[in-house]
Amino acid sequence: MDTYKTITSLRSVRQFDNAHPISDDALHHILQAGRMSGSSKNTQPWWFIAITDRETLTALSKCGDFAQHLAGAALAVAIVFDPTFYRGEFDSGRAAQNMMLAAWNDGIGSCIASMHREDAAKAALSVPTEYRLQHIISFGYPRNADQSIPAVKRQGRKPLAEIVLREKWGQK
Repeated sequence: MDTYKTITSLRSVRQFDNAHPISDDALHHILQAGRMSGSSKNTQPWWFIAITDRETLTALSKCGDFAQHLAGAALAVAIVFDPTFYRGEFDSGRAAQNMMLAAWNDGIGSCIASMHREDAAKAALSVPTEYRLQHIISFGYPRNADQSIPAVKRQGRKPLAEIVLREKWGQK
Protein backbone atom coordinates (compact mmCIF):
# COMPACT_ATOMS: atom_id res chain seq x y z
CA MET A 1 0.00 0.00 0.00
CA ASP A 2 1.08 3.58 -0.55
CA THR A 3 2.67 5.06 2.59
CA TYR A 4 0.42 8.11 2.66
CA LYS A 5 -2.71 5.97 2.28
CA THR A 6 -1.51 3.69 5.07
CA ILE A 7 -1.01 6.67 7.38
CA THR A 8 -4.26 8.46 6.53
CA SER A 9 -6.42 5.33 6.69
CA LEU A 10 -5.02 3.95 9.96
CA ARG A 11 -7.65 3.64 12.65
CA SER A 12 -8.01 1.80 15.93
CA VAL A 13 -9.48 -1.68 15.61
CA ARG A 14 -10.81 -3.22 18.82
CA GLN A 15 -12.73 -6.24 17.51
CA PHE A 16 -10.79 -9.00 15.85
CA ASP A 17 -11.48 -12.08 13.74
CA ASN A 18 -10.11 -14.81 16.02
CA ALA A 19 -10.43 -17.43 13.27
CA HIS A 20 -7.60 -15.70 11.41
CA PRO A 21 -4.31 -15.95 13.35
CA ILE A 22 -1.33 -13.73 12.60
CA SER A 23 1.42 -15.58 10.78
CA ASP A 24 5.02 -15.71 11.96
CA ASP A 25 5.99 -13.70 8.86
CA ALA A 26 3.49 -10.96 9.71
CA LEU A 27 4.68 -10.94 13.33
CA HIS A 28 8.28 -10.58 12.15
CA HIS A 29 7.24 -7.72 9.86
CA ILE A 30 5.51 -5.91 12.74
CA LEU A 31 8.41 -6.37 15.17
CA GLN A 32 10.98 -5.42 12.54
CA ALA A 33 9.09 -2.18 11.87
CA GLY A 34 9.28 -1.37 15.57
CA ARG A 35 12.97 -2.23 15.73
CA MET A 36 13.76 0.01 12.78
CA SER A 37 12.09 3.11 14.20
CA GLY A 38 14.31 5.97 15.15
CA SER A 39 15.42 6.74 18.68
CA SER A 40 17.36 9.53 20.31
CA LYS A 41 21.07 8.97 19.69
CA ASN A 42 20.14 5.48 18.43
CA THR A 43 19.75 4.28 22.03
CA GLN A 44 16.89 1.91 21.16
CA PRO A 45 15.71 1.96 24.80
CA TRP A 46 12.99 -0.65 24.29
CA TRP A 47 12.15 -4.32 24.37
CA PHE A 48 9.11 -5.85 22.70
CA ILE A 49 7.21 -8.76 24.25
CA ALA A 50 5.03 -10.63 21.73
CA ILE A 51 2.05 -12.23 23.48
CA THR A 52 -0.38 -14.78 22.04
CA ASP A 53 -1.32 -16.75 25.16
CA ARG A 54 -5.06 -16.23 25.73
CA GLU A 55 -4.82 -16.27 29.56
CA THR A 56 -2.07 -13.66 29.53
CA LEU A 57 -4.00 -11.47 27.07
CA THR A 58 -7.08 -11.69 29.30
CA ALA A 59 -5.05 -10.79 32.40
CA LEU A 60 -3.49 -7.82 30.62
CA SER A 61 -6.92 -6.63 29.46
CA LYS A 62 -7.70 -5.96 33.13
CA CYS A 63 -4.60 -3.81 33.65
CA GLY A 64 -5.95 -0.82 31.75
CA ASP A 65 -9.23 1.04 32.06
CA PHE A 66 -9.95 0.69 28.34
CA ALA A 67 -7.83 -2.37 27.52
CA GLN A 68 -10.58 -4.96 27.02
CA HIS A 69 -9.66 -5.34 23.34
CA LEU A 70 -6.47 -7.17 24.41
CA ALA A 71 -8.54 -10.19 25.48
CA GLY A 72 -9.81 -10.72 21.92
CA ALA A 73 -6.59 -9.99 20.05
CA ALA A 74 -4.68 -12.59 18.07
CA LEU A 75 -1.46 -10.96 19.26
CA ALA A 76 -0.31 -8.20 21.55
CA VAL A 77 3.03 -6.48 21.75
CA ALA A 78 4.09 -4.93 25.05
CA ILE A 79 6.63 -2.14 24.77
CA VAL A 80 8.98 -2.06 27.72
CA PHE A 81 11.43 0.81 27.95
CA ASP A 82 14.29 1.95 30.12
CA PRO A 83 13.21 5.21 31.82
CA THR A 84 16.81 6.29 32.40
CA PHE A 85 16.99 7.30 28.74
CA TYR A 86 15.86 10.89 28.27
CA ARG A 87 13.46 10.17 25.41
CA GLY A 88 12.53 6.56 26.17
CA GLU A 89 8.80 7.21 26.33
CA PHE A 90 8.73 9.26 23.11
CA ASP A 91 10.94 6.76 21.27
CA SER A 92 8.70 3.90 22.41
CA GLY A 93 5.75 5.76 20.93
CA ARG A 94 7.60 6.02 17.63
CA ALA A 95 8.18 2.25 17.69
CA ALA A 96 4.49 1.67 18.47
CA GLN A 97 3.36 3.80 15.54
CA ASN A 98 5.74 1.99 13.18
CA MET A 99 4.39 -1.40 14.27
CA MET A 100 0.79 -0.27 13.88
CA LEU A 101 1.42 1.15 10.40
CA ALA A 102 3.28 -1.96 9.25
CA ALA A 103 0.42 -4.13 10.50
CA TRP A 104 -2.22 -1.96 8.82
CA ASN A 105 -0.29 -2.12 5.57
CA ASP A 106 -0.74 -5.92 5.75
CA GLY A 107 -4.46 -5.71 6.61
CA ILE A 108 -3.95 -6.24 10.35
CA GLY A 109 -5.73 -3.90 12.73
CA SER A 110 -4.40 -2.65 16.06
CA CYS A 111 -5.19 -0.55 19.08
CA ILE A 112 -3.04 0.86 21.87
CA ALA A 113 -3.96 -0.01 25.45
CA SER A 114 -2.64 2.13 28.30
CA MET A 115 -1.63 0.16 31.37
CA HIS A 116 -3.21 2.14 34.20
CA ARG A 117 -2.22 -0.67 36.57
CA GLU A 118 1.34 -0.88 35.34
CA ASP A 119 2.61 -2.97 38.26
CA ALA A 120 0.04 -5.67 37.55
CA ALA A 121 0.93 -5.68 33.84
CA LYS A 122 4.64 -5.92 34.64
CA ALA A 123 3.96 -8.80 37.05
CA ALA A 124 1.93 -10.67 34.38
CA LEU A 125 4.89 -10.43 31.99
CA SER A 126 7.72 -10.73 34.55
CA VAL A 127 9.08 -7.30 33.64
CA PRO A 128 11.71 -6.02 36.10
CA THR A 129 10.45 -3.20 38.32
CA GLU A 130 13.06 -0.68 37.12
CA TYR A 131 11.60 -0.64 33.59
CA ARG A 132 8.36 0.93 32.34
CA LEU A 133 5.44 -0.80 30.67
CA GLN A 134 2.91 1.89 29.84
CA HIS A 135 1.40 0.53 26.64
CA ILE A 136 0.50 -2.72 24.98
CA ILE A 137 -0.77 -2.90 21.40
CA SER A 138 -3.42 -5.40 20.36
CA PHE A 139 -3.23 -6.81 16.82
CA GLY A 140 -5.58 -8.90 14.72
CA TYR A 141 -7.52 -9.00 11.50
CA PRO A 142 -10.61 -6.75 11.77
CA ARG A 143 -13.83 -8.61 12.54
CA ASN A 144 -16.02 -6.18 10.59
CA ALA A 145 -15.69 -5.50 6.89
CA ASP A 146 -16.22 -1.76 7.50
CA GLN A 147 -12.94 -1.72 9.47
CA SER A 148 -10.90 -2.93 6.50
CA ILE A 149 -8.23 -0.87 4.78
CA PRO A 150 -10.14 0.15 1.61
CA ALA A 151 -12.45 2.27 3.76
CA VAL A 152 -10.23 5.37 3.88
CA LYS A 153 -12.80 7.89 5.13
CA ARG A 154 -12.08 9.06 8.69
CA GLN A 155 -14.58 10.99 10.70
CA GLY A 156 -14.07 13.43 13.51
CA ARG A 157 -10.74 14.93 12.44
CA LYS A 158 -10.22 18.65 12.86
CA PRO A 159 -9.58 20.54 9.61
CA LEU A 160 -5.97 21.61 9.01
CA ALA A 161 -7.07 25.25 9.14
CA GLU A 162 -7.96 24.78 12.83
CA ILE A 163 -4.64 23.26 13.89
CA VAL A 164 -1.94 24.71 11.63
CA LEU A 165 -0.26 27.98 12.49
CA ARG A 166 2.43 29.68 10.42
CA GLU A 167 5.68 31.05 11.80
CA LYS A 168 4.27 32.06 15.24
CA TRP A 169 1.41 31.30 17.58
CA GLY A 170 -1.79 32.97 16.43
CA GLN A 171 -0.79 33.38 12.80
CA LYS A 172 -2.62 31.36 10.19
